[in-house]
Formats: sequence, C-alpha cells, structure tokens
Amino acid sequence: MDFSVKIEGLDKLARNSQVIQARVKDEIEKALYVSGKKVEGDAKKSILDGQKSGRTYKRRTVFHRASAPGEAPASDTGRLVNSINSELIRGSLEAVVKAGGGIVRYARMLEFGTSKMAARPFFFRSLEQNKTWIAERMQEAMRKALK
Repeated sequence: MDFSVKIEGLDKLARNSQVIQARVKDEIEKALYVSGKKVEGDAKKSILDGQKSGRTYKRRTVFHRASAPGEAPASDTGRLVNSINSELIRGSLEAVVKAGGGIVRYARMLEFGTSKMAARPFFFRSLEQNKTWIAERMQEAMRKALK
C-alpha cells in the first residue's frame, strides 16, 4: 500500500517566515535604540536636575553645591554628563549605554562609591526606573512586527 502526501506552499511559508523575522529584528532594533536613549537621557537628567542637598563650597570664584550620599552626582564641569552615551550594536540586537571613559574615570566611583565616599548612583537607578517602560516598548515592537 503506497501512501504519499503533497504539501504545497512551503516555499511561500519560508518566504513569509523570513519577512516576519526581518520585521521583528527591525522593530526590536528600533525599540532597543529608543530604550538606550531613554536610559541615557534619564541618567543625564538625574545629574543636571539641580535639586542637590549636599554641602556648598567655593572653587576659585564659583560656588558649587555637591550631592549628598545617595543622590545623583551634581554637575560641576559637565564632563560626566557628556560621557554618558548609548548606541545600538547593529546585527547583535544589543544596545549599550556607557558612562565614563577617557578623562571621566570617576563615573564608576560615583556610581558605586569608594571606601572614602558614599555612592552617588545615577546610572543603574535610571535603568531600574525604566525597566517597565523598556519591557512595554519591546512588547509593542513585537506586536507591531507581527501585525
């Protein structure tokens, strides 16, 4: 007894699958980029908000109010804020947000503190505050891609 089955349209299914995969990748990359920029922006805002309650001191002719332990660092020269950047790593579905580097080697010390200074978190706090927003943005990207 011979039995055979012929399935038509597998080539169309394969093409549609590739189109869906490309859409999903494109939408996820957009969501990752926007999410990285959101974390970057919120980290910068936390430093620049001006609502610091630390001590006030004078450096040369300028007065500066420092941040208190547990607050985001106060901006003095602007170098820390300018060192915070995000980028999308194309092809890897990965977004990276960085702070510090170059002449701003103190970003890590501010974020985590040292044996002589309490932490002034700005980076991971902004990530924590945006986790729900990021998850919702990723879900929206999937819905949009599969529409």
